[in-house]
Amino acid sequence: MATAANKTVPTDADVEAHFAAQPEVRAADCRALAALMQRASGHRPVMWGRMVGFGRHHYVYDSGGEGDIFEIGFASGAGGKGDISLYFNTGCIPAERAALLARLGKHRHGKGCVYVKRLADVDLGVLEELCATALKEKRS
Repeated sequence: MATAANKTVPTDADVEAHFAAQPEVRAADCRALAALMQRASGHRPVMWGRMVGFGRHHYVYDSGGEGDIFEIGFASGAGGKGDISLYFNTGCIPAERAALLARLGKHRHGKGCVYVKRLADVDLGVLEELCATALKEKRS
């Protein structure tokens, strides 16, 4: 059975050019977030379409579909509008992550994303712990 190709793939696009295209405050948030995620992951930022990803994770679904995606990453709303989407992992949020989210600060979250308006709204130490928790889950 053939599977569809993954549309989210790493590219050679310039990460800094992507940040520079954002409004000044959002660009500064993106640079700070990239530095935080690079420290946490040990990987340099790479553009995956319009998302900035760190590391690479190979997944296989029960259905047999498989592909690659970054371990952690983020996307800034187009033109700096909207939220910054933080991608940690999919699936249920374990108790450890739920406790961290409770301490994060102003955000909202879904299954695999955390959404923030700006980094000033959140505790960066807790954000780094969330990245470490997600990496631990993905790498185990």
